[in-house]
Amino acid sequence: TSGFFCHVSDMAQYGKAIKGKQEIRKEMGLIGMAHRTTYVMQSAISSPNHLIEGFIQGLKARRPAMFNIYASCQPEHGIGDDRSFDQSKLAVESRAYPLFRYNPDAGKRPEECFDLEGNPSLDQTWPTYILKYKEGQREKTMELPMTFADFAVTEIRFRKHFRTAPSDSWNENMMPLAEFIELPEDAREDCYPYLWSVDRKNQLTRLLVAEPIVRSCEERRDFWIMLRAIARVADGQPTEADIEAKVRQELTSRLAAGFMQLMGGGTAGAVDALNQVTSVTGGVAATTTGNGDYQAPWIESEQCTSCDECMNINPNIFVYNEAKKAIIKDGLAGPYKDLVKAAERCTARVIHPGLPQNRNEKGVDKLIARGKKFN
Repeated sequence: TSGFFCHVSDMAQYGKAIKGKQEIRKEMGLIGMAHRTTYVMQSAISSPNHLIEGFIQGLKARRPAMFNIYASCQPEHGIGDDRSFDQSKLAVESRAYPLFRYNPDAGKRPEECFDLEGNPSLDQTWPTYILKYKEGQREKTMELPMTFADFAVTEIRFRKHFRTAPSDSWNENMMPLAEFIELPEDAREDCYPYLWSVDRKNQLTRLLVAEPIVRSCEERRDFWIMLRAIARVADGQPTEADIEAKVRQELTSRLAAGFMQLMGGGTAGAVDALNQVTSVTGGVAATTTGNGDYQAPWIESEQCTSCDECMNINPNIFVYNEAKKAIIKDGLAGPYKDLVKAAERCTARVIHPGLPQNRNEKGVDKLIARGKKFN
């Protein structure tokens, strides 16, 4: 796949005379999909589950298969010899290199053949990350969008497009990059996009972003929007039904945790008790029986071995508590498929996927069957 607008490489020098690559990035994955008969996987070395499953699917397909894999070139990209895995992970999280698979055997419509499984925050333009910094002697955190620029600033090939702004130069015309690129062109005059960063003393600093980086962020954002449209992934605006289901899930998860404690950690007794629970919150009945209704996922957290498998599948659903034991953060923050996969890969067998709230999810009947033995 060709390079980005703003990177500096042997084949795309950037200077006064030549402003680097000017044409839009060519996506080999989309070119492969255009053949319609080819299995296509775009993956990365930092996503081994996605990578191996895609290899198996492609090699089993009775058709041509194309594998497009992201792996860093340390000297060309300007990163440390031990940073390949981390940079690959950043490339995926920043939408620089989204994961996807296209399987013509899965159906006749694009959304049936195409999936974005493995990407973080599918329903958002950018995922978020936590920046840790110091204000005086106090440690603080800030949740920020992970844009393409946040990936680019970590590699020397993009370094010339960033400048540190001393704190005494900060002014009201400076604007976070993620907000800046959402402005119409005529509203950007006299605005200066920046990224939050930290200096060697872990103090907050601002990095001013040049126009080529802005252009690449827009191009990566627009490509991600196109991929979501192909996969029919909706924007992350919660509906009334989503909010109602989330209330049910949270309440049921708390009740499940309480039953676990009452039963001394015994799974069978807790599940039997949970399957009899009917609670009413705000006039909404939440029944968690095994007869096909929504059943919230739960974890026997005390038995968790902190293997990271569930975190790698969907960190929006699973988080660690203070004891580094996995808990459910939000059972509706991803597809039911992620819950089933997490249960299958859990080394301690302590994840229980429950039953899905969205019965329109692709292949949901097969997923329910796969998840049944873990409930």
